[in-house]
Amino acid sequence: MLLVSDHPEYKPTPNPEYRADSGAPGTGSTAGGGTGSFGQTGYPQTPSFPSPEQLAYPQQPYGPPPLPPTNAGWAVAALVFFWPLAFSAFNHSSSVFPRWSLGDYQGAHYASERTKQLGKYSLYIFGALFALFILFYVVIIAVAVSAGSSYTY
Repeated sequence: MLLVSDHPEYKPTPNPEYRADSGAPGTGSTAGGGTGSFGQTGYPQTPSFPSPEQLAYPQQPYGPPPLPPTNAGWAVAALVFFWPLAFSAFNHSSSVFPRWSLGDYQGAHYASERTKQLGKYSLYIFGALFALFILFYVVIIAVAVSAGSSYTY
C-alpha cells in the first residue's frame, strides 16, 4: 500500500511490514527504517528509549538509616558537672527516637549531636570553674601567708 502525502518533497515508501489482508501493521518495528528524521510511513519516528537494563541508576539502600545514639551519658555528665545545661541536654536526648521514628532523620542526628555538644560544654565549663576555684584558693593562701609574716610579736 502506498501512502499519499500532501508534501511532494517527502516521498513515502511502501511499508513492507504492512499486511493488506488485515489492514493492520505487522508485528515488526517501523522505527528507524525511513530516510532522514521520518519513518517509512512519512510520519516522524518515535524516539527509542533505553531499556531498564541499560539505565545505570545508583543503588539506594533500603530502609531508614540507623538510629543515632541518644547520648544519654553526655546528658548525665551535663547534670553532674553543670546542671543548667542538663535541661536542654536531656530534652535533646529524649527527642532522638521520636524524631527518627517519624522520619526526621536529620533532626534525630542533630538532637544526638546537640546532646553530646552540651555534655562537652558542661565539662569545659566545669573545668574552667574548677581552675578559677583553685586559682582563687592559691591567691587567698598567698595573701594569708604574706599577711601572716608581716605581723611582729
